[in-house]
Amino acid sequence: MDRGSYNQLQMCGRYRLSRRAEILASYFYAESEGMDWEARYNIAPTQTVPVIRQDAREPVRRASLMRWGLVPNWAKDLTAGASMINARSETAGEKPAFRELLQRRRCLIPADGFYEWQKSGKSKQPYCFEMKEKEPFVFAGLWDSWRAPDGTALETCTILTTTPNQLLADVHDRMPVILPAASYGLWLDPGFRDLSATNEMLKPYDAGQMRRFLILASHLLLRIAETRLRSKHQTSREDNTETMRGGLRKRACSDLSTLLLLVHHTADAGDEEGGEQPAQQNLYPQEPGDEAWRGREAAQE
Repeated sequence: MDRGSYNQLQMCGRYRLSRRAEILASYFYAESEGMDWEARYNIAPTQTVPVIRQDAREPVRRASLMRWGLVPNWAKDLTAGASMINARSETAGEKPAFRELLQRRRCLIPADGFYEWQKSGKSKQPYCFEMKEKEPFVFAGLWDSWRAPDGTALETCTILTTTPNQLLADVHDRMPVILPAASYGLWLDPGFRDLSATNEMLKPYDAGQMRRFLILASHLLLRIAETRLRSKHQTSREDNTETMRGGLRKRACSDLSTLLLLVHHTADAGDEEGGEQPAQQNLYPQEPGDEAWRGREAAQE
């Protein structure tokens, strides 16, 4: 089989990680010394993302940054990375680009939400998927190290995918492999190379532990944030309502990520559980492959 054969399906092309490096390290028991990471709500292919690996010489998990989009060590240049953001778990063990990595270079890719698009006629509606309790989770990932002609090393990664669970089935025909916490140790173990046992971990995640919600247009987010803040502050800070509203409008125009973080932390405790959720966040993430959006996001960093 040609080494250039790989999955080009653009699913799991955007995701969210709203925790800082220190929180990730604590949650996943990983050392993250020197890893510079802040909350992000629209992570796109070819951008740098946190990845967790097991140290091959000692029983320590280490978090570091890698470029999302696998560039195999034998690749001539970086162009393969933009397409190899995902790998089909059912066939990864058969493809030269992934087989050795599935045996020796497995990793965890932390997230706390991901986006998929549902086609409706000529339009596409984005959904966000997350855990019911909004806790972080991990995608099953593979990584490799590519060396440029000048000798510079670049570490890159890809997210494994599988068939969708019941929560995703009407939106997309694939979903990222989400690993349960009980599988972290074995998945990361560099000495564990049984492909058949590894493949058993690559199953659709329990839909009962997840929820989803629609992504709304940006002007609705401001109203949601204002309503929730007014409710929380009406007794003690009613005199500051106008000041808060003005600040929110300013942030909505200049920094949607900040506003998203605000809404994320002021979400009502009484939201419905499971199934389709009321919209709580709003970034309207562009579909993977939208170079104009990618350029806009890169310019903000």
